[in-house]
Amino acid sequence: MASAVRRGSYDPYRNLTYSAYDGSAARVLDGEEVLRPQPQVRPRHQELARPKVQVRQAGKVSLFAVAGFAAVAALAVFILMSYVQLATVSSEVVSLNNEMSRLQSEEAVLRARYELAYDVGAIENAVTADGSMSRPQLGQMVYVDMTEPDSVVVYEQEQETESGLLETVRETLGNLLAYF
Repeated sequence: MASAVRRGSYDPYRNLTYSAYDGSAARVLDGEEVLRPQPQVRPRHQELARPKVQVRQAGKVSLFAVAGFAAVAALAVFILMSYVQLATVSSEVVSLNNEMSRLQSEEAVLRARYELAYDVGAIENAVTADGSMSRPQLGQMVYVDMTEPDSVVVYEQEQETESGLLETVRETLGNLLAYF
């Protein structure tokens, strides 16, 4: 009986009702009768009847809908291509900025070398050392006095009046046409 309780199929009221029909309660209590598990009957599930739904007939595909989807797909491809171009241009800009900073540092080095290469004092010493050039003497120096006011004298050749007048008109028209 203990094994029947462990299996979960023990029914305490079974012995009482069985013994009433059997007439011998002693035989049931002594354990001579073997307890058999009763098959469990599952309740049947009742299938639910679903209401019938009216189905709409398949409609025709609109030409405008197809054209709209095609336009959206084309725009999506264009946007994707523009992002690719933007990424490419961005990477080129970064590489050009790096190259520009490298070239600017190289320019600073080259300018320093250039200034050192053309040292005026070194050139003067080199030219005066071999005698091809000499320092000017006091008598060779000329001073220009710039205290007087400047004056300009324009000398024009006389032109014939008729041809001068035609040339002036032509020059004026040419200037006007060039302006516009």
